[in-house]
Amino acid sequence: MERVGLSAKLLGTDERVLMHMRTHGKVLFWPAVGLIVSGAILGAGAALVPYDFRPVGQLAVAILAAVLATWWAIIPFLRWRTSTYTLTDYRLIARRGILNKTGTNLPLARISDVTFERSLSDRMFGCGSLTVQTAADAGPVVLRDVPDVEEVHVAISELIRARPDGRLR
Repeated sequence: MERVGLSAKLLGTDERVLMHMRTHGKVLFWPAVGLIVSGAILGAGAALVPYDFRPVGQLAVAILAAVLATWWAIIPFLRWRTSTYTLTDYRLIARRGILNKTGTNLPLARISDVTFERSLSDRMFGCGSLTVQTAADAGPVVLRDVPDVEEVHVAISELIRARPDGRLR
């Protein structure tokens, strides 16, 4: 689990970060494959351009490969890099977004139920999905690809049981 800090301006007074993590790195598998395929397209395409169309044809192949690499690898990497889950002694925070940032704050005092699910592949990678039900009438919030999901589940369960307002003593 990656332990990085959350900006102090996002925390309340006396609020402590207990866990801060990114979504699991397994989501980068297909972007890595996309980057390799983009490189293969660049190499093969540049080599197969007839001599009569060089260097313009090679430039066109390079631009195509750059667009594909951006679409298949760079954007998914940036989505992964900007998707974080933070557990404090007061709330659960989910943030994501490259240009447009979105965030969800779930006060621990409002959480009525928390469950986790781990598929076979999730168990192999050590991650899973965390489903958090709040006292609000809205549907549950599902956090996908949470690293060490069982540890996070236990921590949230202990926090919501610790005090009526959800904060540690």
